[in-house]
Amino acid sequence: MEGLVKSAKRKFDPQAFLAKVGTGKTIQKYRKNRIIYAQGEEADRIFYIQSGKVKVTVVSEQGKEAVVSILDPAQFFGEGCLNGQAFRVGTARALEECVITSITRKAMLGALRKEPRFSELFVTFLVTRSNRIEEDLIDQLFNSSEKRLARLLLLLANFGKNEKPTPIDASINQGTLAEMIGTTRSRVSYFLNKFRKLGLISYNGKIEVHRSLLNAVLYEKPQLQRADEPSQ
Repeated sequence: MEGLVKSAKRKFDPQAFLAKVGTGKTIQKYRKNRIIYAQGEEADRIFYIQSGKVKVTVVSEQGKEAVVSILDPAQFFGEGCLNGQAFRVGTARALEECVITSITRKAMLGALRKEPRFSELFVTFLVTRSNRIEEDLIDQLFNSSEKRLARLLLLLANFGKNEKPTPIDASINQGTLAEMIGTTRSRVSYFLNKFRKLGLISYNGKIEVHRSLLNAVLYEKPQLQRADEPSQ
């Protein structure tokens, strides 16, 4: 009887749930550049990143590819299947070696119904992602490509989430950065060199973002505006 009481009092741990294999759940390692799911495939699972980074891309009917997002650990993706999405609208690929939890639609919906703490975790994720998408849209509509790049670098470096910003891996190259902010690779190269000369970033294989870049974005210092920059 005592054991049953202890079991009843045991609290559900969302992180432990996501980190263990169980009914409707699998955990798999993905090598760098391996496809997790492809655009047009059946959407019947949701994924959670335990470690590593994932790149999500979309290819248009004309064959043009665009980077939608770069996802970090502790993020879900492929959640469209929970809302009736029958097929994947994009491709998810491991940007580096990843450990990912895969959860069937049925198992995910069951956990959301039965476990309030897990539901709270997932709703928080959805609200955070919605806010990020709204901020990205505002960024695209109103900010220059230079400021968009500065903001993206701060986000990729997880600025403000840790004591020290995370260096941006070389796998996120200039072409990827250009696709994510809607500009050309030559403009990204120009602005990266400019940021480096101003001491806003350092580059030695990986991009290291300094706090001065955040200050430049927040206060729109004149140093971010120069007449010799390439045309839009």
